[in-house]
Amino acid sequence: MIDAGAPLYDLVFIDADKASNSAYVEAALHLSHPGTVIVVDNVVRHGGIVDPDSDDESVRGSRAVIELVGSHPRLDATAMQTVGAKGYDGFLLALVR
Repeated sequence: MIDAGAPLYDLVFIDADKASNSAYVEAALHLSHPGTVIVVDNVVRHGGIVDPDSDDESVRGSRAVIELVGSHPRLDATAMQTVGAKGYDGFLLALVR
């Protein structure tokens, strides 16, 4: 549980174990105010995100966080694909309402 007196943040960057990303977003919301930006890194998973039958925990965790953020009443968000030296992946960018 997060202390009610904890500081509120303007930016939260989540780059951790993908299976727990939904829990990290929920925790970030407790530390956020309207206008806070939440970034979740590596959500495209080299395109694996589009496979609903994937057995990969990282893909399933990324799909779950995208679904959570997409349906959350306090968040407006988008996911963006990136391309670089490591191939392609992407990130989720959410704004707290």
